[in-house]
Amino acid sequence: MLPSLVAVVDDEKDILELVILHLKKAGYRVKGFSNGNDFLRFISQEIPDLIILDLMLPDLDGLKLCTLLKREPKWNSIPLIMLTAKTEETDRIVGLEMGADDYVTKPFSPKELVARVKAVLRRKEGLYPDSASLVKVGTDLVIDREKYQVTVNDKKINLTLSEFRILDLLCSRKGRVYSREEILNYLWKNEKIVIDRTVDVHIRNLREKLGKASRYLVNIRGVGYKIEE
Repeated sequence: MLPSLVAVVDDEKDILELVILHLKKAGYRVKGFSNGNDFLRFISQEIPDLIILDLMLPDLDGLKLCTLLKREPKWNSIPLIMLTAKTEETDRIVGLEMGADDYVTKPFSPKELVARVKAVLRRKEGLYPDSASLVKVGTDLVIDREKYQVTVNDKKINLTLSEFRILDLLCSRKGRVYSREEILNYLWKNEKIVIDRTVDVHIRNLREKLGKASRYLVNIRGVGYKIEE
């Protein structure tokens, strides 16, 4: 099996070369791009396993590029880590709301970035809480674990990897309440370096995307979340 392919998009040459160097040392295949248009040409031909995206690009706004990726069915399930000099918590929240799976601020430790890449890819490849490939909730919500696909009334719902994993966890034991800490541990295990509102942001995005099926997603105030039919 080939090593995972990571696409890195950053217009700062030194940072791009540094990230590529450390990812290759960690055993990944890497493609680097200094602008958004070159990256879009590449991804139209080859789908990477993960994207590291700088938000400050010379030709395309990083957030707009992220939106484009998450709206396109053939790209929206690709895990995405945002890389940016913006450090405010509100910027991180915006990044998560746009569909990012993680958010790294500059300056950063290359070892930390590699650890986050490993963590995100592990979530994509990780084992499920139980072995069933199809999970049904009520009469309209279906999770297909083999295809990483969610449908509501037979209509495909485009979720990010983190959103899918959270929904899958909650559906694995319907009626059980999962705390925010349990959800974070499931997603990131010991490598989680996240802000407190991460889970709430993903849950809010899930509710919007699920539409009427969001009625199954219940918030137990002060405790956490559960799926209730």
